Amino acid sequence: MEALLPSKSSLSRLKIAPALTLSPLFSHSLRLKPAHRPSFAALAIQNPEKKLEESESPAPAPTFFQDQKVAAADDESFGEVDKIIGSRALEGGTGMEYLIEWKDGHEPSWVPSDFIAKDVVAEYETPWWTAAKKADEAALRGLIEAKDGRDVDAVDGDGRTALLFVAGLGSEPCVRLLAEAGANLNHRDNSGGFTALHMAAGYVKPGVVKLLVELGADSEVEDDRRRTPLDLAKEILKVTPKGNPMQFARRLGLEAVVRELEAVVYEYAEVEEILEKRGKGNNLEYLVRWKDGGENEWVKAAFVGEDLIGDFEAGLEYAVAEEVVAKRVGNEGKMEYLVRWTDIEDATWEPEENVDPDLIREFEESSQQGQEANGQSQGRPRSDDNGSL
Repeated sequence: MEALLPSKSSLSRLKIAPALTLSPLFSHSLRLKPAHRPSFAALAIQNPEKKLEESESPAPAPTFFQDQKVAAADDESFGEVDKIIGSRALEGGTGMEYLIEWKDGHEPSWVPSDFIAKDVVAEYETPWWTAAKKADEAALRGLIEAKDGRDVDAVDGDGRTALLFVAGLGSEPCVRLLAEAGANLNHRDNSGGFTALHMAAGYVKPGVVKLLVELGADSEVEDDRRRTPLDLAKEILKVTPKGNPMQFARRLGLEAVVRELEAVVYEYAEVEEILEKRGKGNNLEYLVRWKDGGENEWVKAAFVGEDLIGDFEAGLEYAVAEEVVAKRVGNEGKMEYLVRWTDIEDATWEPEENVDPDLIREFEESSQQGQEANGQSQGRPRSDDNGSL
């Protein structure tokens, strides 16, 4: 299986700028440049049959100073930069812009990254992306706590955020840290439409998948090929060779990912009845009818109630109970209830375990109220015809 490279080293090959050692006295200039974007090399999940590989994703340049109304000078220099004091991703994750503090005293202004000297951007961004691509929790925490106006949803050339990287690397502490800092859990990148859940599923990180779901990530977001994270995991699992010792751990990981995501899909769905079954062992599935009227669906046995499976295997018929009308102690000393059904003419005596607890509770409350009313009626003094007691 070569769809996704599982090793941390391969994912961390995403382009990392070299570390910079700049003197605090170094003077930066904002240099105007031609309106084009550089190419960015990055790993992307291409499809389940191909390896992740480096690809270029050039994007159109944003409008220069669109909302700043700043006129550029005729020469190369516009102004002298003191430092970057904030960042934000452009709409749709197509690029970045930075809040520049100027040395000449002008008010800070937002400038698209294409029009800022690369060394200025690199000095600000390199620590962030290095920490993200190494899943360095301590470094990320330090940068977040620095409160330097940094956007935790900053994007690289492929529209990927730090959350996508740490999710693909399987770092649960980093995922939690970024989520608590306000990172968008459902951000889609621009090189496939992948979310953090897609990355965790594709790189076989079941622990991160579970955590993202618990944090509120939407498991139904689709990539550019209309695949949910569950679809992606199943697709990869399908083409991962069976019986190959080298792929055994990978298949186990993918199966764990699938279980986590299927649990989300079926968590709040209520089964009305089981219609059929197929397969055996880990592949055992049941065709279920949903109470909400949804289309009948094949569901793994692990996600169907044991009581429903037991009844189905015992060949019991399903019916909808309307109310409990009486109770008695059965032959074995167990409580039984007389149940009236919506689709069966005659009421039947059923053991307590076969009766909806809510219906039993309603019956007991109704019986108690009836007894209290009857007791009051029997104990009330009666008056004679003259109105005297």
